[in-house]
Amino acid sequence: MGYVLFVTSPTSIDLIVFERLLQTTVSASSIEQLCRKHKVKVRQGIYGLAIVIWLMIYQRLNGKRTLSSAVQFLARQAVHWQRWPSVGRRIREGRISTRTGGYCQARLKMPTLVASSVCDHIFEQLQVRMRESLPDVPQPVFVVDGTTLRLSHERELVRAFPPGRNQHGENHWPTMLLVAFHDAHTGLATRPSWGPMYGEGVAVSEQELAREALGRLPVDAIVLGDGNFGIFVIAYTVQQTQRLMLLRLTAARARKVLGGDGLRPGRRRKVEWEPSREERKAYPGLPEGAVVRGWVVACRNPAEKGEMLYFFTTLDRKPSRILALYKLRWNIETDLRSLKRTVELHRVTSKTKAMVEKEVLMAVCAYNVIRAVMYLSASGAGLTPRQLSFSVAQDAVMAAWPYLQRAGSAAEFHEEVQRLLGVVAQAKLPERSRRRSYPREIWGRGGHFPFRRSPPKEVG
Repeated sequence: MGYVLFVTSPTSIDLIVFERLLQTTVSASSIEQLCRKHKVKVRQGIYGLAIVIWLMIYQRLNGKRTLSSAVQFLARQAVHWQRWPSVGRRIREGRISTRTGGYCQARLKMPTLVASSVCDHIFEQLQVRMRESLPDVPQPVFVVDGTTLRLSHERELVRAFPPGRNQHGENHWPTMLLVAFHDAHTGLATRPSWGPMYGEGVAVSEQELAREALGRLPVDAIVLGDGNFGIFVIAYTVQQTQRLMLLRLTAARARKVLGGDGLRPGRRRKVEWEPSREERKAYPGLPEGAVVRGWVVACRNPAEKGEMLYFFTTLDRKPSRILALYKLRWNIETDLRSLKRTVELHRVTSKTKAMVEKEVLMAVCAYNVIRAVMYLSASGAGLTPRQLSFSVAQDAVMAAWPYLQRAGSAAEFHEEVQRLLGVVAQAKLPERSRRRSYPREIWGRGGHFPFRRSPPKEVG
C-alpha cells in the first residue's frame, strides 16, 4: 500500500513511526505471521488476506459500501499497490478484473480468527500512542455499554441470533447483542463481544459479554459502567483483574451494599460488598468468601432535581471528582452512534454468521482508523479528540485516501497527511453555552400497515 493512512502524533518523526507501525500491522508479512501462529493457510493471488482486510476497511468507510466500490478502487489504484511485497502478478501487471466474484470469495474464505487478531493488534498498537488522561487520573478510562444489531432474515442467522417476541408475536429480524469498551477520551474501541439477545437456552446477557471483553483492556485501565453493570459479579470480575472501577448502583442495591443504612449526598463510605443469595444462585461459579472492597459514594444528580446518584468505586477520590468522572460515560453513547450510523454498522447485509462477524470486526477497525486521524489532528491543533466531528473526519479521510495512496515519496505523503489533518481540525463541534431552546422529542411515525403475523403452526 506504499504510504499508509494512519498517524498518531503531530511530529514528522512520529508520522514515519506510525506509518511503519500500520504497514507492519496490516501488511502481507504480518498477515503471514498471524496465519502461521493460528495454523491458517495463506491465500495467494490478487486477493491476499492483507489486500482483503484493507479493502473491507475501505468498503465500510465508503459511502456506497458495495463490493463493486472496493474492487473499482483496487483496480484504479493498482499501480500504487505494486509497492507491497508479495502482491500477485496480476496486480503488478495492472490486470485486475472489475468483477466482484473474486473479492466476494476471498471475503468468505478469510478466517474469522485472522480478522479478530488484526482487530486486536490495531487496537493494542494505537492505544499505546493514543493516551489521554485527567490530571488526577493518569490511567486510561474505558466505558462499557451494549447495543443491538438487526441482521438479515436468513436461515443460518435466525438459528444463530433468534428474533425476539412481543405482544404482536415473533419478530422477523435476527438480533445480535454487542458489548464493547471504548476509551472515554479518545473514543478508541476494543474488539467487542457478541451473542444472541433472544432465544431460550442460547441468549446471553450484557454482563456475560462484558466479562468476556474485559480481558482485552489495557492492564491499567479504569472500568466505567452504568447501573446495568453495577452488579456484584461485574465488580468482582474487575477486581480479580486488578483494575480500578467506577460503577453506578441503583438506589436499592446501594442500600443493600450499605447494610440498609442511608448515605447523605456528597459523602462516601468504605464497604465490603458481598453477593446476595440471588446473585449466588444466578452465578454459581462465585467462590465462597467472595467480597469486593471499595467505597459507596452518594451525589445529587445535577441534571434532575431531587434525584440521588449512587456509585461503587475503588478510586480514592472525593465524591465531586467521582461525579465528574462518571459524566464521561455519556461519550460511549455518541461513539456507538458513530459506529452504527456513520460507519453504518447497523446495516449488516451478510447472510452467514461467519461473514457477519467479520463485518463487525472490520467495521471496528475502520472506526479506529478515523479515531486515529482525529487524535492526531486534535493534538496538532491544541484540541481534544472529542471536540472534532467524527462524520466530517470520515469524509475527509475518504477524500484524502486516493492522494495518500499514490504518494510517491515520504515527503509527498507527509504533505498530504498535513493537509488532511488541517481539514479535520476545522471540523470543531459547537459548544453549547446554554440548554436547547426546544425539547429533544421524537416525531410520530404516523399511520402504518398492519403487523405481519406468522402463519399458525400445524398441530399433529
